[in-house]
Amino acid sequence: MDKPKSYITDEERINCRKVAEAFAEISNFEDLVIVNAGNYGFVKLQYFNFPYGFDTATAFFDSQSLFDDLWTEWLETQLINIADGTPMEEMDYQDILKCMPKEKQKEFFDKRIYFAKKSGIESILNNTIKRMAEII
Repeated sequence: MDKPKSYITDEERINCRKVAEAFAEISNFEDLVIVNAGNYGFVKLQYFNFPYGFDTATAFFDSQSLFDDLWTEWLETQLINIADGTPMEEMDYQDILKCMPKEKQKEFFDKRIYFAKKSGIESILNNTIKRMAEII
């Protein structure tokens, strides 16, 4: 019998687990779960609909992609909560963010760095710091 094919490296499996753990707090307010699918990578299951299961399943094979996706989930949830019941409700996420005071924008960017540090993955932290420096 042939060895099953692996779609994720051992290093990326470890790093994806670290990213999932860093963002564990978002599962408290988001309808999502990150699952280690072994040789198939990590899967984000979202929008549970009983008794049918999850409406969305997204596979990840590298930790940077998983980090970026979970960061976007967190940020968009924050922006939706801020815009709720205001004229900003009809705006897209980037426009809502631009409407925020610079101090609030910095809080969001600091939170991204917080998640990057929490993951403990140096390359993700370095990429995050570089991206934030370009934005600010």
